[in-house]
Amino acid sequence: MIGNDIVDLNQAAKESNWKRKGYLEKIFTPYEQLLINSAANPDTMVWLLWTMKESVYKAYSKETKIRSFNPSFLSCNQLILQESGASGSVLHDDILYHCNGMITSAYIHTTASAALNVLNHAVLKITDYDAADSSYKNTNPASVSHHGRHLALIYL
Repeated sequence: MIGNDIVDLNQAAKESNWKRKGYLEKIFTPYEQLLINSAANPDTMVWLLWTMKESVYKAYSKETKIRSFNPSFLSCNQLILQESGASGSVLHDDILYHCNGMITSAYIHTTASAALNVLNHAVLKITDYDAADSSYKNTNPASVSHHGRHLALIYL
């Protein structure tokens, strides 16, 4: 199974106040909070870790049919940052998921799978999101995510 998540950075800046008291503690592990608080760009780190957790949740829930999202139970590890992306892993219910992330000035996107070969063969398409247009469903994507102005589709 595969999951993906995208965060529109402009939309997130308008809608989320992750700096409010208790937010980080509710969502992120102590190690992840350390990554956020020591990051050159804490906003980017928050949304990168969030997309990692959310994409893993989507892959996990597809496979297990369990729909209970508790982000503090998902633990991001082995994070490697590059200039325009990231890779790492997330541990959830003793299952290790591999993650690949993309960081742009407009959005952060992550794809996750427990099977590295699935992740490596996934094809990503990011386009503008129009809530009135659901024609993308006819293309049978393996995973769909949208936020703000962006739609992310994964094909296997």
